[in-house]
Amino acid sequence: MNMTALRQIKDLPGPPGLWLLGNTFQIRPSRVHLDVEQWAKTYGPLFRIQLGRSRQLVISDPELMAAVMRDRPDGFGRNPQSRRSFVEMGLPVGVFGAEGDDWLRQRRMVMASFAPGHVRAYFPSLIKVTLRLRSRWQQAARAGSVINLQADLMRFTVDAIAGLAFGRDINTLESGEDVIQQHLDKVLPAVFRRTFALLPYWRYFKLPRDRALDRSVQVIRSTIAQFVVEARARLEQDAALRAQPGNLLEAMVVAADLPDSGLGDQQVVGNVLTMLLAGEDTTANTLAWMVHLLQRNPSALARLQQEVRTLAPDPSQFTLGAMEQLVFLDACASETMRLKPVAPFIVVHALRDTVVGDVAVPEGTMVWGVLRHDSVAEPNFADALAFKPERWLADAPHALTSAAKRSAMPFGSGPRMCPGRYLALLEMKLAMAMLLASFDIEAVDTPDAEPARERMAFTMNPVGLTMRLRERETSTNGLFGVDRI
Repeated sequence: MNMTALRQIKDLPGPPGLWLLGNTFQIRPSRVHLDVEQWAKTYGPLFRIQLGRSRQLVISDPELMAAVMRDRPDGFGRNPQSRRSFVEMGLPVGVFGAEGDDWLRQRRMVMASFAPGHVRAYFPSLIKVTLRLRSRWQQAARAGSVINLQADLMRFTVDAIAGLAFGRDINTLESGEDVIQQHLDKVLPAVFRRTFALLPYWRYFKLPRDRALDRSVQVIRSTIAQFVVEARARLEQDAALRAQPGNLLEAMVVAADLPDSGLGDQQVVGNVLTMLLAGEDTTANTLAWMVHLLQRNPSALARLQQEVRTLAPDPSQFTLGAMEQLVFLDACASETMRLKPVAPFIVVHALRDTVVGDVAVPEGTMVWGVLRHDSVAEPNFADALAFKPERWLADAPHALTSAAKRSAMPFGSGPRMCPGRYLALLEMKLAMAMLLASFDIEAVDTPDAEPARERMAFTMNPVGLTMRLRERETSTNGLFGVDRI
């Protein structure tokens, strides 16, 4: 490869910076995605930024970014600083942070656990958790209470993944405030803060929030260790479980115990943690964004209400078949993830000298992918910034092209595409269908009465969403539709 015949990163356009520090102080962690997106509009599909002495490449072209993501795990790896943060916290690293052969071994184990057939088998457990969320919201509606939307949705997603994946009914939805969800909430924001920190002060002294994080990590580690102990005990007591595991954790333990698997309990624990963290934040924030966008677009909300109340009017009777019929709900999820992706950018690093487009990328270079660029731009999407779920329907007058759909990559792309996407979409459909079948939404509020502000904290979340509901009653034939008088 003749690297000198290609464009060099130093010669690309990019935002001007300070001597030695580059663009370090222009990056605001809580809105870093917005800063980089704005630079992409100014400097084009390939540009450079400099953070300290590190010159980095930024890509906003979806085809180039997809090519980078397909070249994993051999050509590109995850941001090593994120992995380092996990290790420093004392947390095991699962498939999310694994690389090379270690990643391949863990990926096979996790993919087998998340196969759609396994998820379908756990559908009754998901219904149980969904009905608990309904009960929690019924109590709030009857009391006229304001609902902390994201906090409740995070309880829902933690309960869903724990019951489905680990055979444990942790029931945070009906518990008090001291729940594992509140400990999990501290981890990813801390990883994000430390990734962008100018100095690793926590290695030398700890602030109160660092000490609180240490306590939460200890609770998480002991809880997950107990999950694994219980899974092994069940497998020892019932030999048939090894042929047909009862949950995803048991399937991972069985896979780890296979000869020459190269895996042990440390990898199993790391993937339990990965499931809890990834399953909580991403799905809950996408649901919160969807509720917010629907409330601000009454025609889309009315259409979705009609679909749900016609095809899936009673949450206690939800079936997989009914969920699959909710095509407009699918479209609302796709449109939400296009406009408000919880991962609007990704950072990887080159594991070898390579080329991106016509730019030489030396080994060790950090490469940013701006995932929300073409997906919110003309001409890929007409009226690109508007919430129009109907554009995703196959029979829409101006149905999206395949290229347009590929520009939105909410679950990533290539070999490291999110293995839990089927579960995540099913959780979203269950929660939204339950909400619209059981309640009328009276209000979805933000702290300043403006559209929800975006904040990066590892995932991109809406700031301070609250919700007020009015309960709907069932008629004598079990269908929802009679308003409470």
